[in-house]
Amino acid sequence: QVQLVESRGGLVQAGGSLRLSCAASGSTFSINAMGWYRQEPGTQRELVAAITSGGSTNYADSVKGRFTISRDNAKNTVYLQMNSLKPEDTAVYYCYADLTDGIVVWDYWGQGTQVTVFS
Repeated sequence: QVQLVESRGGLVQAGGSLRLSCAASGSTFSINAMGWYRQEPGTQRELVAAITSGGSTNYADSVKGRFTISRDNAKNTVYLQMNSLKPEDTAVYYCYADLTDGIVVWDYWGQGTQVTVFS
C-alpha cells in the first residue's frame, strides 16, 4: 500500500513562516499530482496548493503570493512553504496524492496536521 507521511504542523505567530512536507512511499507508482487541502471545523475542505508531475502549480486565491509548493521527484516528496501567515490560515492541512500504477489512478490522503496562526 501507499503511505503519505506528513511533517508536523505547528504554532506560529501571524506574519511568520512554516514549511510542510509530504512523502509518498509504498507500492510501485507514478505521481500525477500532489498537494494540500485544508479544513477547519464546520467548514468545507478546500484546495490550498497542488503540483503536477510536470511541475504545473495551482493555488487558492487566498494564499497566492504567500505560499509556494515545490517537489523533489527523486524522493517522491512535496513541500509547502507558507510565508506571511495569517490567523485565517489556521486549519488542519491534509496532504493528497493522485497516483497511478500505469493502468489505474487512485487518490491518497495523509493523516492531516494542525497549523495554528495566532495574532
